[in-house]
Amino acid sequence: MGINLEQFHQVFFEEALEGLDSMESSMLAMEEGCDDSEEINAVFRVIHSIKGGAGTFGFAHIADFTHVVETLLDQVRSGEREITKEIIALLLKTVDCVREMVETSQSGGDADPDLGKDIIERLNQILNKSTSSEAKESLKQESAEAEFAGIGWQISFVPHKQMLQTGNDPVRMFQALSELGEISTSVDITELPNLHSLQPEESYLKWKITIKSGCREESIREIFEWVEDECDLEIKPLNNEEQQEQSEIQEAENKELVRVERRNDPENDRRKDDDRRKTNYGRRKSDSAGGTSSIRVGTDKIDELINMVGELVITQSMLGVLGDGFDMSKLEDLQDGLTELERHTRQLQESIMRIRMVPINFVFSRFPRMVHDLSEKLGKKIDLRISGETTELDKTVVEQIGDPLTHLVRNSVDHGIEMPEERSASGKPEMGEVHLNAYHKGGSIIIEISDDGAGLNCEKIRNKAISAGIISENDELSEERIHELIFHPGFSTADVVSDISGRGVGMDVVRKNIVRLGGNIEIKSKQGHGSIFRISLPLTLAILDGQIISVGKEKYIVPIASIIESIQVKPDMVNKVSGKGEVFELRGEYLPIVRMHEFFEVEEGYIDELEKGILVVVEGDGRKCGLFVDLLLGQQQIVIKSLETNFVRIQGLSGATIFGDGSVALILDIPGMVRQATERHIEAV
Repeated sequence: MGINLEQFHQVFFEEALEGLDSMESSMLAMEEGCDDSEEINAVFRVIHSIKGGAGTFGFAHIADFTHVVETLLDQVRSGEREITKEIIALLLKTVDCVREMVETSQSGGDADPDLGKDIIERLNQILNKSTSSEAKESLKQESAEAEFAGIGWQISFVPHKQMLQTGNDPVRMFQALSELGEISTSVDITELPNLHSLQPEESYLKWKITIKSGCREESIREIFEWVEDECDLEIKPLNNEEQQEQSEIQEAENKELVRVERRNDPENDRRKDDDRRKTNYGRRKSDSAGGTSSIRVGTDKIDELINMVGELVITQSMLGVLGDGFDMSKLEDLQDGLTELERHTRQLQESIMRIRMVPINFVFSRFPRMVHDLSEKLGKKIDLRISGETTELDKTVVEQIGDPLTHLVRNSVDHGIEMPEERSASGKPEMGEVHLNAYHKGGSIIIEISDDGAGLNCEKIRNKAISAGIISENDELSEERIHELIFHPGFSTADVVSDISGRGVGMDVVRKNIVRLGGNIEIKSKQGHGSIFRISLPLTLAILDGQIISVGKEKYIVPIASIIESIQVKPDMVNKVSGKGEVFELRGEYLPIVRMHEFFEVEEGYIDELEKGILVVVEGDGRKCGLFVDLLLGQQQIVIKSLETNFVRIQGLSGATIFGDGSVALILDIPGMVRQATERHIEAV
C-alpha cells in the first residue's frame, strides 16, 4: 500500500497561489536596477518552493516551467545578471502563467502543452545572452569548486522512518539530481523487514549516491532542503578511488535488490498501483467538480471553539441531570441552566463567525498588478495607495465583492485619472492617486475607492441621460441624483469604446451585486477634484441584528444597521404630493412614506391612520424614507435564510428567518425599498 499524495494536493495549491500573490507584490515593488537582495531572495524562494512541490506531487509541467524561471532568478540573486524592466515584465507574465497552471491542476483539468511556450522561449533567450562581469567571476569560482571536487560528489542519504509520511519521494529527488549530472546509486537494505512486518509508510532504505558533475554543493543541498529535518545527509567531494569502490558496492547491491524484487511479485504490485492511480484520478475529478473552497484558521480561534463546545457539553450534562426526577423545586435551577445554555450558544455562534472572518486584503492584493498594467497601457502615472487591508469580514462577502471593486478601480484609472499632461496643465502633479480604504463603522464595513482625478461631469451626465431618454429636459435634479444616473443600465459617458471601459456595462452590475450582498453604494464627487465611491456592506451574510415589526398579522425584520430612528407622526407633519404619494417633514428634510400594508398587500388587521402607528426612518443607498408600521415588537439576532435559494427572489425582500416558535418572518431589503420610494418622489418638494 503506497501513500496517496493527493491528500496533500490542496495544501500545495493554496500555498502555491499565496506564494504567487506574494511574488507578484514583490515584483511590482521592484524598480529597474533594484538591488534589494531580500526581495529578490523572496521571489526566488517562491518559485523554488513551487518547483519542489510540483515535482514531489507529480505536476511535471509546472516543475519544468518553474525550473527555467528559477534559473533566471538564481542568476539575478547571485549577481550574475541585473534586474531590468524587461525581466520584471517577463516575470509578471510567468506569475500569470504559473497561476493558470496551478488553477487548472486544482480543478482537475488537463495541462495545456502550449501554455507558457512563448514565455519559456523568451526566458531562454535572456539566459543565452552574455551575463555581467559578476557572472564571469561566478563561473571562475564554480570551475575552481568543480576542480576541488575532483570528478563529482559522494552523497550519503539516510531518510528517517517517518519521511514518507510527509509525501516526500526519494525517487523524485534522484530525478532532480540527474539534472545536475550523471548519477549512480547503491542501496542498503539491511534494515528492510520481512513482508509481514513491513510498514508501507515507513522508510527502511539507505542510499549512497555518486554524481559526476562540476556543480556546487549548494545546488545539491537545495534538492534535499525539503527533507533536511527528516534525513541524515552527508555530501563530500569524490575522488577516483572512491568512485571505483562505490561502483563495486553498487553492482553487488543491485544484484541483491533484483532478487528481492522478484520475490515480491512486481507485476502484481504494478497492477495494483495502476488501479489505485485510476481510482484516485477519478476521485480528484469528482472532488474538483464540486467547487469546494477552504479557509485558513488560526489555532487560537480553534482553541476558543473547542473550549466553547466543552462548556456546552457541561451545560447539557447539567440539564440532563435536572431532567431526571424533575419537580417544581428544581425550576429555578432549570431556568439558570437554560440561561447558561443561551449564553454559551451565543458565544459559540460568535466564535464560529470569527472563524469565517478573513482580511479584505484577500481582495485588495489583486489591484496593484491591475493598476500597474492599466497605467502602462494607458500611458498614465498612477500611485495606488491601500489602507485598512487588515479589516476583516465574512469570507463569502470577500469572495463576492471582488468583481464590483474591480469595475470601480478600472473606472477610476480609465475615466478618473487624467493624462500626465492634462494634470500638469491643471496644476496637479503628474502622478495621480487611487486610494483603496476599508474600515468598520457600526455593524458594517465601509470600502472606499477614491481618486484625485477629473471627477464626474454633471453636465455631460445629464445631457447623455436626456439623449438616452432616461430623463427629460424639464427634470430638475440635484447633483447627487445626477451622479446616481451612472448606475442606470447601459449608461456610459465614454466617447470611445475600449477594452477597458466605455461599453455601458458595469456600473449597474456593480450596484446589483452590492445590493445582493445586503449593502449599498453612494457617490461623492467634485468636478476637477476627484470622486469617492463608498460601499457599505454587512460583516456577514449569515446573521444580523434585526428589529421585529408587525403589519396586520404579519411580522417583518428591519436590519438594525438601516434604522435611524422611530417616531410617531402628527397630521401636520405629512403632505400629499399629486401623483407622488405622501411625504413628511423631519428636521427640515422631506422624506417619502412607504405604507407597509400597501407595499406587501396585507389584507386585514393593519392600522391605516398615520398618527396611530409608528414611522420607522430608514436609510439605504444614501437616501432616507419612512416605513409606516403598526408596532415595534423588539430586537433579536436572527439567522438569515436565502429566499432566492429556497424559493424565488422577491422585490423588497432580502431573505427570511425562522423564530423559535417555528413561524417565519421576512427580512426587508431596505436599499431596494428606499430606492423605489425615492424614485416616486424625485425633487417632490
